Amino acid sequence: MAFDWGLNNIGVAVGNIALGTSQPCAIVKAKNGTPDWQKIGALITEWQPEQLVVGEPLNMDGSDSEIAPRARKFSRQLAGRFNLPVALADERLSSNAAKSASRERGHQGDYGSHPIDDEAADIILQTWLNSQSAGN
Repeated sequence: MAFDWGLNNIGVAVGNIALGTSQPCAIVKAKNGTPDWQKIGALITEWQPEQLVVGEPLNMDGSDSEIAPRARKFSRQLAGRFNLPVALADERLSSNAAKSASRERGHQGDYGSHPIDDEAADIILQTWLNSQSAGN
């Protein structure tokens, strides 16, 4: 299960490491980065993941973005609350790729009314799954 952490929304995707597949799952509301832990817990109970992946927001030069420390804190909170291993995955350009894919499907509007955070989480998870199958 992967998370695209954000201040207002946290995208969630689920996947299968054996098959190397992933799909968008949900968007969990957040208030200034604080998630609805009950909703995240319900998703974890429903999907029973063995591994969690959190997108690590880095700048294009590889340095930390302004929110990177908060995303890492979220990853530590996930590990502590749910007693599951958590990996960080580079999420550079995942939101841009999700917006591009949404536009290709014909979406023309405001992403506030049609958030793509779950699609960004899917891209993060698929990238992580690909790195696992490549042995990285």
